[in-house]
Amino acid sequence: MKKSILIIIIVAAVGWAVYDFVISGDSAKEEVEESGVEVGLEVGDQAPDFELETLEGDSVKLSNLRGERVMVNFWATWCPPCRAEIPDLQKFHENEDINILAVNLTDTENSYDNIPKFVKNFGMEFPVLMDEASEVATKYEIQPIPTSYMIDSDGIIQYKAMGAMNYDLMIREFENMN
Repeated sequence: MKKSILIIIIVAAVGWAVYDFVISGDSAKEEVEESGVEVGLEVGDQAPDFELETLEGDSVKLSNLRGERVMVNFWATWCPPCRAEIPDLQKFHENEDINILAVNLTDTENSYDNIPKFVKNFGMEFPVLMDEASEVATKYEIQPIPTSYMIDSDGIIQYKAMGAMNYDLMIREFENMN
């Protein structure tokens, strides 16, 4: 009798897990923007919307930048490839008509105080967004950092870089966007 109950519980748990996985997977695929393009994380997908506060406390929402080209860059102060990429991001920001949103993985930082010091030392003049609970990093399934998304004026992902980008690559992908 005890063995039967245990088997029923295990089968029910596995069944629920499969059902939940299938349902949650389908609901993510069903999310479609007004343009009819599927929201997702691959090239050709509508970039998932998010809203975060900047280091200065202003609110920035990705969808409010429709009509403009955007680069979303996920980074942290302790990350050596991120540190190497920042000067090229700044040069890209200065030389091209693009909005750079530098999403800091705030909950991975040793100290919140390191972030404004880092921004000042590296001369970062573009918005630094604070992802304090890693909600946006989770939504974008960020694994390696830096990770960058180049998003066109329609909100469509045109390029995804997992790892640091150099200035020449930024320019090349920027020129391929509308």
